[in-house]
Amino acid sequence: MVASMTAFARREDTGEWGHAVWEIRTVNHRYLDISIRLPEELRVLEGEVRERISARLKRGKVECNLRFNSESAAGDFNVNTGLIEKIIQASADLPVTRPAPINPVDILRWPGVIDKNTPDLEQLGKSLIALLDQTLEDLLDTRRREGGKISEMIETRCDLSLQQVHRIREIIPDIITSTSDRHVARVREIGIELDNGRLEQEIALMSQKLDVAEELDRLETHILEVKRVLTDTEPVGRRLDFLMQEMNREANTLGSKSAHIDTSNASIELKVLVEQMREQIQNIE
Repeated sequence: MVASMTAFARREDTGEWGHAVWEIRTVNHRYLDISIRLPEELRVLEGEVRERISARLKRGKVECNLRFNSESAAGDFNVNTGLIEKIIQASADLPVTRPAPINPVDILRWPGVIDKNTPDLEQLGKSLIALLDQTLEDLLDTRRREGGKISEMIETRCDLSLQQVHRIREIIPDIITSTSDRHVARVREIGIELDNGRLEQEIALMSQKLDVAEELDRLETHILEVKRVLTDTEPVGRRLDFLMQEMNREANTLGSKSAHIDTSNASIELKVLVEQMREQIQNIE
């Protein structure tokens, strides 16, 4: 299934371990580029978080952010009174004439003064990773829904491109015949004497230059391949981008060989359709 690289997902949960919020944003990128922001005390989870993301996503710039607050965790906190006494004593022993009054709030902010009931890191990690998996699943659902819309648009453009190919294929014989007749009439009009063998040779060369059957065959093959690739289960963005390059090349060749307004217009229309598809394919994983 086609998946977009542009999506956002957010999940939050509260438990005995505290309150956590996962946010994941993804945008288009040539490769998989993962940026992870975790609280300092939870940096140990970064490796597993990266592995979880890499297992689910293959392309895109990923920003993964965790906000965690353990203050909502069950239980009270303990004050290290022994450390407080040492801080007060150390302040009193400072070699100053008139020591500044001690602010109790400043003492409470001192590292180690407050011992919070920190939840078990192993159990906390399991809860946070489980919440991450749910967030990733939401993200994938969003990417698939967006990818489905892009796929429908590409399918429509492919059908329109096939209509142009079939239309050109139908009118090319008449264009070659009318162009040949026009050149023969012009030769006779200006009075150039050419033997029948030479005239037939010139007409054959001109017809060969106007013949775009090979270009039309390749265009049709590429279009049908695009429709097939859209049904693949693996990431298809790079392959579709390559097919767009090939289709654009054939459309340009068709335009350069054109000797009629209908084929010129068809070439322009094909290039417009290819460009519309290419813009959307930039967002496909």
